[in-house]
Amino acid sequence: MDRDTRAARDVLRELVGAHGRTYAEEAGIRLADTPRPLYRLLVLAHLLSARIRAPVAVATARALREAGLRDPARTAGASWQERVDALGRGGYRRYDERTATQLGEEAELLTGRWDGDLRRLRAEAGGDVGALRRLLQEFPGVGPVGADIFLREVQRVWPEVAPYLDRKALQGAGRLGLPEDPGRLLAAAGRTEPAVLAAALVRASLDKDVAHDVTGKVRERAG
Repeated sequence: MDRDTRAARDVLRELVGAHGRTYAEEAGIRLADTPRPLYRLLVLAHLLSARIRAPVAVATARALREAGLRDPARTAGASWQERVDALGRGGYRRYDERTATQLGEEAELLTGRWDGDLRRLRAEAGGDVGALRRLLQEFPGVGPVGADIFLREVQRVWPEVAPYLDRKALQGAGRLGLPEDPGRLLAAAGRTEPAVLAAALVRASLDKDVAHDVTGKVRERAG
């Protein structure tokens, strides 16, 4: 193993050890290839894709669950005001009215076209990740960023998606002084799950203090 690879391995080990938690885990989603957790992940990706702090989006995903909006039927059946109120309790106030509308439309589309089951959307994509990414963007409010967030997380239970390191994850690698090349990052990460690696890298891209602390600790250990 050459020096650069060892250095990258050390940085990623420190990063994953401190920040290797997926956003689904943080939101209390026990991700599985079943309709309800996949739907909750879609909503989380939708919330995270807005220009709002990740902790607020995560808290809002929890608030929606606590309000009973755990599946598309319940979300579509709730009133617009109920959705607004749940978003507000999570702290998602800047985009609450528009997002309340989009969540209703999103639930209706998922129910009408894919019978409320994102596995049917997956089947329609036929194992093509590009097609899957395009289909996800048909949901109101889920653009390229939201689709990438969903795919980063869902690769844990949809093997054909993995490994998925998107632009935001690679930006995190750059901030850490690592190569912005998926193959080299995965090699340096060893047995780390791609979903965990991606989430950790994204945290570094979003928070410069994460990168600073990780690289500082690695330098301290190197002496």
